[in-house]
Amino acid sequence: MRGYRIRLITLLLMVLLFRQDGIVLADTWRLQQGKELKPVSPGSQDSFMLEVAEIKKLVNSGQDKAALRAFDKLKQDNPDITGPDLDAFIEAEILFCQGKFTKAVRAYDKLLIEFPDSQLIEAALSRQFDIATAFLGGRKAQVLKFFKMSGYPTGTKIMEKITDQAGDSSIGIKAAVAVATNYEKRKKFNEAYIKWQDISSQWATGQTAKDALLGMARSKHSVYNSHPEHKRAMYDASSLSSAKTYYERFKARYPEDAEKIGADGIVRQIEQQRAYKEFTIGQYYERTGNRQAANLYYEMVARQWPNTQAAEMAEQMLNSGSGNREIEK
Repeated sequence: MRGYRIRLITLLLMVLLFRQDGIVLADTWRLQQGKELKPVSPGSQDSFMLEVAEIKKLVNSGQDKAALRAFDKLKQDNPDITGPDLDAFIEAEILFCQGKFTKAVRAYDKLLIEFPDSQLIEAALSRQFDIATAFLGGRKAQVLKFFKMSGYPTGTKIMEKITDQAGDSSIGIKAAVAVATNYEKRKKFNEAYIKWQDISSQWATGQTAKDALLGMARSKHSVYNSHPEHKRAMYDASSLSSAKTYYERFKARYPEDAEKIGADGIVRQIEQQRAYKEFTIGQYYERTGNRQAANLYYEMVARQWPNTQAAEMAEQMLNSGSGNREIEK
């Protein structure tokens, strides 16, 4: 009987996570040892799957009373699936259906904590991911009864918990990446860099490692570019050096991908920006009357970044201020 319950709960999980409304799956599935889904004979569970699909539709459309009745009927029709883990899941689903996302997250947490071996864990994590995505997308978080606040911290916290719970699974990685990309979207580039760096240290190979390396490069460059263009040279340029290092590392590891994103052009832009930054320091010394210090910066720019506009301007300043000077190559 336990094996039968596992099979039905697994079907419930499959429909909640993967089935599209209106599409009937050709096979039913069984959760084998090691948590690998394997197909078994088709057809015998069609009625069960249709009931679950209808419940999913009701929950997603906010019809909480109808969804609760459908859940009750599902348990009556299939008494072998009943259990405290399913009851905890249903409680959370109804709260989700009612739009009470904060309470729903706590209810899903109850399932995750009290029933860590339940076949419904993945469905609970998937729902929490959906809720976190809504918060990161701008949904307000309910605080107390009438007060609402920004949902970004709540969404971030939920995603972090999903990663801690799910680890190296697909949804665990998706949750971590969602936090990093959301920081970038909201122009919080320092926070994005830190998160991408954390992802890079946790997943050192594969597509996630590639995305993290590019994310670190992009975030560091964006830190500098987030300042108004006419004032950028007034700000610290250490992020430019870091960005260049990450882009060059990306080029070395993933040359085809680097070509697609135009990494060479981005590196050239960074070099232009670094050169102009140093040139403006020379201009500062020029304005304060310290011509010797100014010339040192002009010479450095002309020597280190010879093919930039800043180098041309530096040479002009050298020639106009002190006669023709020989630039060390």
